[in-house]
This record gives sequence, C-alpha cells and structure tokens, in this order.
Amino acid sequence: MAGNKRWMSGDLHHPDRDPNRRQLVAQAQEPFGAILSCIDSRVPPELLFDTGLGDLYVMRTGGEAVGPVVTGSVEYGPMTSGTPLVVVLGHQRCGAIEAAYKSLRDGKPLPGNLQAIVKALQPAYEQAVREGGADPVETMARAQVKLTAADLRSNQDLAPLVAKGTLAVVGAYYSLDTGKVEVLGGAPS
Repeated sequence: MAGNKRWMSGDLHHPDRDPNRRQLVAQAQEPFGAILSCIDSRVPPELLFDTGLGDLYVMRTGGEAVGPVVTGSVEYGPMTSGTPLVVVLGHQRCGAIEAAYKSLRDGKPLPGNLQAIVKALQPAYEQAVREGGADPVETMARAQVKLTAADLRSNQDLAPLVAKGTLAVVGAYYSLDTGKVEVLGGAPS
C-alpha cells in the first residue's frame, strides 16, 4: 500500500528495476505477493504498487474471471514458496464487467470464448442485481472482487494457509480516476 501511495502522489521509487536485480532473481524468485487483476491496460499491478522485478506474481484475466488454471496460478506462490499475500484487484469502469453485465441482463451471449468470461462472472452479476445501487456495473465489479477473494480464501488448498495466518487473501478495488487502491476485505489484522 505504501507503493500505491507513491503511485498516487507521483513520488515513485521504481524499486527492483535494474540489472543487479535482474541478476539477483535470475536463478530463483520469492515474490512477496500474488495479484489477480484484470487485463485492462490501465491497471498494471507492478506500476500501481510501485514494485519491480521479482516482487509480484501477476495473473490477469478479463474481470478477474477464474477457472482451474487461473486458480492454480494463484495458488503457485503460496503453495510452493510461501508467498504470504494474494490480492484480487478489480477496478473502476471495467469493460469486461460491463460487457458481461449487459450480456446477462439482455440475454445476449458474447461471441467466441468471451462467453466463458460471462459465465465466470455470473455470480457477481446475480449479487449485483440483488444489491441494486446507482451503478450496477460498479456494484458487479466490487462483487466480483469480494466473491473471488472469498472463494480463494476458502479453497481446499489455500484455506489451511489462511487459517494458520501465513496467507492473507485480500480483495481490493482500483480507482482509475485517483490511482488509489481501496481494500475491500481480507486484510490481516
């Protein structure tokens, strides 16, 4: 979060981004966090947390949609090298969420494999419809983060690590307007 504050203020440190760091991590890596974020080009986790080479595992899918391969990728760090943090990072004005919302609302499937994203986001759509709100797409985006983080926290492989206190699975939301990351839940106390 300190890196996000630097991002917001423009006082960037650009840590771990030089040839010495490249050589240090060439043989092994020990990222301190894993980020599951959207594919949106305006939401690059390494930049908005002011991190560098070898600091984060980053998985990016449309609307933070998950399936077995993505879940396995998220599990990799915590299960193989003790990475203590997973962040599910949604964001403001998400095009994937908006497309899925409209597809589900209107009953019009999206073409090709985009429909797989719609299917993965359906629980968040259903929650957003139940919750209502002034902007249902933003409600759905936040719901997707919370549902995905909760699913990861309770999955059979990560839940024991969460229970031991060696892993935190945090849901967060990025404002395109301000650059701020807001923690939605799951932060360690």
